[in-house]
Amino acid sequence: MMHRTSFAIIAMFLTLLPAAVLGAEKPNILWLFSDDHAFQAIGAYGGRFGNLGLTPNIDTLATDGMRFDRCYVGNSICGPSRATLLTGKHSHKNGKLTNDGGLNPRQQTFPKILQENDYQTALIGKVHLGGGGTQGFDYWEVLPGQGRYWDPVFKTAQGKIEYKGRHSTDVITERALDWLENGRDKSKPFMAMVHFKAPHGNWQPTTRWKEAFKDRRFPEPDTLFDDYEGRGTAAHIQSMSICRNMHMIYEVKSQQTERQAELAKIDSNDTEALGRLKYQWYMRDYLACVAGVDESVGKLLAYLKENGLDKNTVVMYSSDQGFYLGEHGWFDKRFMYEESFRTPYLVKWPGVVKPGSVNADLVQNIDFAETFLAIAGIEAPADMQGESLIPLLKGETPADWRKSLYYHYYEFPNGLRVRPHEGAATSRFKLIRFYGKDIPDGQQWEFYDLHKDPKEMKSVYSDPAYAAHVSELEKELQRLREYYDVPAEDIEN
Repeated sequence: MMHRTSFAIIAMFLTLLPAAVLGAEKPNILWLFSDDHAFQAIGAYGGRFGNLGLTPNIDTLATDGMRFDRCYVGNSICGPSRATLLTGKHSHKNGKLTNDGGLNPRQQTFPKILQENDYQTALIGKVHLGGGGTQGFDYWEVLPGQGRYWDPVFKTAQGKIEYKGRHSTDVITERALDWLENGRDKSKPFMAMVHFKAPHGNWQPTTRWKEAFKDRRFPEPDTLFDDYEGRGTAAHIQSMSICRNMHMIYEVKSQQTERQAELAKIDSNDTEALGRLKYQWYMRDYLACVAGVDESVGKLLAYLKENGLDKNTVVMYSSDQGFYLGEHGWFDKRFMYEESFRTPYLVKWPGVVKPGSVNADLVQNIDFAETFLAIAGIEAPADMQGESLIPLLKGETPADWRKSLYYHYYEFPNGLRVRPHEGAATSRFKLIRFYGKDIPDGQQWEFYDLHKDPKEMKSVYSDPAYAAHVSELEKELQRLREYYDVPAEDIEN
């Protein structure tokens, strides 16, 4: 597995790019980032929502660019994922293990490096990293903490601004468009990071999208009523159940009367009917929030085209992690199971990325910072832990590209009661080690064959038929710990 693609090799790839892209102007980068947007809620990824037309604008990035089918995070939770985005390092290296606290502002981040190399940098929207998250940006207008959907308050270098009667998705889009048109130095290339709060819970879509979705019904996942037979303790004792733990009647005041009336129509003891009803509420709110983001993506793409910026701007769309949309009966993220471990990643780069291409290599959010720098022709610092994705974007997978991924979730205790765990994954197999005082014997292992069991319904860790594969991945997990320099105290029970 590569540790660092040398700058000489990156430079070689860059010299092969079209002159129109690498001529007098360096490429601009427009990074579009949402919060908790599941890959399965993007039409380009297919699945049970694939033919519903929910994300027509985001889908164009796949049509005109590349869809990554195996993009993963190293820690499936908002703040730590965002810290990895900026630093190119796993949580144990950038110091952001959980959502508590901010990001150390004194550490190296890719926007600081871009700034030093004559790029204009802007961050607009949700950062969730305290003051450390705005370091290295020439312009920033960010939500404090989680921020609010309605009447959002934004922090700027000049102070706070409140947008009364407005929705955060609309405001973030308008502020980004304003910076692109009026705020930047148009003689310089730009890195604009547009970070939507949506579709993070509690889900409060704009009025127009709430109305459009209020009567829609959505297909259920096959595992909506999963009983976790075949999984370990952690899957049984979480508090992420749509049926048991989601209180959606009271999350949005305007919906209370309507939803209480729907609830009154079912038998209060019929847990299956309750689960189905709450799932529909959840999907209406969540997917209406997604529709608002997609609408905004369309506006930003239109601006680039109308102003002649589309040919020399790399547009990327991703999310801070995946999300459960009823799979295993859950909402939220955190687990290393596929729906939260995997995140969407779509890239449009005219003249470089082949339209309609698909990549199936293992990539991770530690790779984003290095890729931004490589696009700008800048050598990534040696202590960044990811790899430039430029070779993959060109359709060329290096012979020594990684064959496995490391994952580590730390945040416990928390309201959703997901136990700490770490693991290693290849394109076929996944090994997870849950640990903690309330886990039997202090730790518990799970192992999945994703080719035969893509929905991860039954751990085969103790199956003799998989003994050799388990042993191999246990060794790989140890190698990854050493490779990424994971402190010993991080993996103790």
